[in-house]
Amino acid sequence: MRVVVLTGAGVSAESGVPTFRDADGLWEGHRVEDVATPEAYDYQPSVVHRFYDARRAALSGVEPNPAHRALARLEDLLGDDFLLVTQNIDDLHERAGSARVVHMHGELLSALCRGCGQRMPWEGEMSGHPPCPRCGVSELRPDVVWFGEIPYDMDRILEALTEAELFVSIGTSGVVYPAAGFVHQARMHGARTLELNLEPSEGVSMFHESRQGPAGTLVPAWVEELLARLGGAFG
Repeated sequence: MRVVVLTGAGVSAESGVPTFRDADGLWEGHRVEDVATPEAYDYQPSVVHRFYDARRAALSGVEPNPAHRALARLEDLLGDDFLLVTQNIDDLHERAGSARVVHMHGELLSALCRGCGQRMPWEGEMSGHPPCPRCGVSELRPDVVWFGEIPYDMDRILEALTEAELFVSIGTSGVVYPAAGFVHQARMHGARTLELNLEPSEGVSMFHESRQGPAGTLVPAWVEELLARLGGAFG
């Protein structure tokens, strides 16, 4: 069975990663949109760097939760028939054991050089404007897809959606496109669709089934259910 899973902020939130989209989701008085656009970076790069430096540093204080680990187990059993697409920029899926992960919105632990266009692993701060290890120019920015920019690996994602037999959306509001349209793409090509979320998303009507509750409870239960339905084909 070919399975595509989409995860959003609701999965990481259970590990203690702030969503920054709550009613009080301000950082030093700034809206997320004020530190997550190319224009914001051009206007106040030091503020944007401090914002992402703080988020990068905070990763060491959070751990994968049962939802992350259950998805890693499912991938281990399905192999190349499984693709995990995440809107999250943390590394919790990888730390839980997932390898077939597409970070469509980029990664905190990665830098993008505006000088040479290269992406590279990065764990330290950027607020001091360090030089790019590849070209030497001090034009490193967070390798994060900001509002108004094109998400990564869209061709790969859309191809996987056309081949999926099951599409599962976990912990996402169904508001932000293009991810909000994935369920339509999958269903249009014949996939069964399932939503696992704290509450019904904006696009709940597009799903064959929607279950409400915390991801740390719903996802492990769904994985166990799916494996049982597959009849123990993976031993």
